[in-house]
Amino acid sequence: MLDTLEVNSKEIRSKNQFENIDGLIIPGGESTSIMRLIEIFDLKNEIISCSKKGMPIWGTCAGMIIVAQNIIHNESQDKVRKYDPLNLIDIDVNRNAFGRQIDSFEHDIDVEGLHDPYHSIFIRAPQVSRAGKNVEILASINKTKPVILKQDNILVSSFHPELTNDNRIHNLFMQMVLRR
Repeated sequence: MLDTLEVNSKEIRSKNQFENIDGLIIPGGESTSIMRLIEIFDLKNEIISCSKKGMPIWGTCAGMIIVAQNIIHNESQDKVRKYDPLNLIDIDVNRNAFGRQIDSFEHDIDVEGLHDPYHSIFIRAPQVSRAGKNVEILASINKTKPVILKQDNILVSSFHPELTNDNRIHNLFMQMVLRR
């Protein structure tokens, strides 16, 4: 998707790879597995440091869970390995709150700054249960369930924009990178 915006990108797997990047996307997937890899490769402090220096960071779906302040676990997730999220954005997130894999859905959302609705794909998506006073809600479902939020240099989305052919959310993040 970043290629459509003529952006060079690379996977980050070690601390020394942070030296020459202008932004970081923490993708969707399985948050416990991604956080485990962040810990194994000793990237946690580097990500936090980059955030404090103002580097734009975008968490999509599982990435939203990882950068949140708090993770709310429900009873069915008691066996899930608990970890401390990175605390980069003042939100509390419920893992898989929009349902299991079978409950995945698509929804058109109105995004602040975009003229036309954005077709979004939710797969085992997290739901924001609390957003701090300095967090901007850029899009919601039915005006009650925030799905794109921003606080300073941190952007989060509870859906998978990389699964569409629409690069507007990626462009929104790239504008954050360019303004830095």
